[in-house]
Amino acid sequence: MGHSQAGFARNMRLLKADEFSSVFSLRCSSSNDFFQVLGRPNGLDHARLGLVVGKKTDKRAVGRNYIKRTVRETFRLNANKVSGIDLVVRARRPFGRKEGAAAREALISLLGKIHKCRK
Repeated sequence: MGHSQAGFARNMRLLKADEFSSVFSLRCSSSNDFFQVLGRPNGLDHARLGLVVGKKTDKRAVGRNYIKRTVRETFRLNANKVSGIDLVVRARRPFGRKEGAAAREALISLLGKIHKCRK
């Protein structure tokens, strides 16, 4: 398994505070029960992802990490739908393995809606 395909490469992440804030300032967003997704065109040929999963969402690190892994994996598998957009995904409520599939579906539908931010 080649790392270029399977991993979550550094160039696919929003790393700096100003990268996050530029997405927040544009405010092209879409949300549902599980997530709020903010987007902004990045002028690149690939999407980049930033995650916000605060302690308010889930007090336990185990829960927050599960949410982050789920979001990253869903993004990785659907990144082609949102190429050229910087995304910030904010978790709005906790979910565990039982709701994982529903959360993934919810995120995929938001990724489908957010591509309108390319304009």
